[in-house]
Amino acid sequence: MKFVADLHIHSKFSRATSKDMNFDTLAYWAKIKGIKVLGTGDFTHPEWLFLAKQKLVPTGNGLFYLEKIIPPENPFLRSFQVKPDDVFFMLTTEISFIYSKKGRVRKIHLLVLAPDFETVEALNAALAGIGNLHSDGRPILGLDAKEFLKKVLRYAPQAVVIPAHIWTPWFSLFGANSGFDSIEECFEELTPHIFALETGLSSDPSMNWRLSSLDRYVLVSNSDAHSPSRIGREANVFNTDLSYESIIHTLKHPSPDKFLYTIEFFPQEGKYHYDGHRHCHVILSPQETKQYRYLCPKCGKKLTIGVMHRVETLADRQEGVIPPGKIPFKNLIPLNEIIGQATGKSAECRSVWEIYFRFIHEFGDEHRILTEVPLEQLSRLSPKRVSQGIERMRMGKVNIIPGHDGVYGRINLFPEEEVVHQSEQLKLF
Repeated sequence: MKFVADLHIHSKFSRATSKDMNFDTLAYWAKIKGIKVLGTGDFTHPEWLFLAKQKLVPTGNGLFYLEKIIPPENPFLRSFQVKPDDVFFMLTTEISFIYSKKGRVRKIHLLVLAPDFETVEALNAALAGIGNLHSDGRPILGLDAKEFLKKVLRYAPQAVVIPAHIWTPWFSLFGANSGFDSIEECFEELTPHIFALETGLSSDPSMNWRLSSLDRYVLVSNSDAHSPSRIGREANVFNTDLSYESIIHTLKHPSPDKFLYTIEFFPQEGKYHYDGHRHCHVILSPQETKQYRYLCPKCGKKLTIGVMHRVETLADRQEGVIPPGKIPFKNLIPLNEIIGQATGKSAECRSVWEIYFRFIHEFGDEHRILTEVPLEQLSRLSPKRVSQGIERMRMGKVNIIPGHDGVYGRINLFPEEEVVHQSEQLKLF
C-alpha cells in the first residue's frame, strides 16, 4: 500500500508549539495533507503520554488509531469527515542531548520510534533519573548520545534511534557549532545500530550524497512540525504494509519499490541553508564566507555557518553524483505558500486558506495536488496562477533567496512577473 508518513512532530507540550497540537486536530490535518502515518512526538512527556494512552487504540501491529475523533472548532477543518482508519499514529519523540566530549560541548538531537507503550515506559523509566522529562516535550538530557543509544538497546530494543536534522548548525550530529565530523566519532562502537539519518529542512538527499561515508544510511525526511498546518512539509512515501515492523524493515533494507521517495523542502528555503548574520541582513555562500574570514562584513562578529557550508567542508564528491540504489526525492512547496505567491498575499492569511480548502475539497489532499493531479484539472479552479505555480514547482523553476541564521528562505515562483510589475511601478514616477 502506498502511503505518506511523517514521523517527527511535536506536541503542545514542547516549547514554541501551537496549542492545537493535539491528537484530534492532528488527525484532521493529516487527512487534509494526505498523511496516513503520523508520529505522535514527545512520548517522553508524562502528560502527553497520558493523553496518548487515553486517546490511542493499538492496532496490534505497532501503530495506533483514534477510535473517537472530536471535530476541532476551526470551521475549515469541520467541513471534513475523518474516520478512525484515515490516519494511524506511531509513538515517536525527539530528545536533546547536551554534553561534553573530547574537550568540546556537543548538542545533538535524536529521533526515537517505538512500537508500543511498554517500550516507551521502559525507556522513560531509564531516563527519569537523568533529566526532567516534565519540563518540555523535547527534554534536554546531559547524556552522551552513545550512552543513550546503549540504554535504548538495553531497555527498549525494539525502538529505533535516528539522528535528527543532521546538518542544523546548533543541535545536530554534523552541526557546525556543536556536532561531529563523522557518525563514528559520535556513536563509536555502537555506530552499526544507526541505519537512518534525517536530512532536515535545510538539506536534501542530493547534498547528503556528496559524502561517500553516508552511502550506507537511508535518508528520511520529516516535518519537525510545531503547528498542525505544517505537518507533511517533509515526509516519506512508502509502499509497504501499514505496520511498525514493515516501516522499520523498509528503512533497514530500502529499495525503490518499497521506499518510493522522500518529500523535501527546496533546501534553500530552510532556515540554515546559507551562512549569514540575520541582524545585519547578511547572506553569504560558503565561498563568500571564506573571503570574509568567517566574520560578518557589516559588524565584524562571527557568522552563523549554514548547512551548505558544512556539507562543502565534509564532502568528498562533486555536486550531481547519485550513488547506486539511492531513494529518489521530490522538492515541494506547501500549497498555501504557492497560493500566497499566486495571489500576492501572506501564506497564512484567511483568503489564502479559503482558496486552499477549495482545492482540497475538489482534489482530495495536498500531497495529491502537489504531485499527481494533472495540471489541466488544477487549472479549472481559480485563480489559475495557482496551477501555474504548481507547474513551476514540479519543473524546479523556483527562485529562492536562501535561508540563513534562523531566517527561512524566500521563494518566488513568478520572478519575471515581479520584474515587470516593478518596471510598471517605476513608470508611474
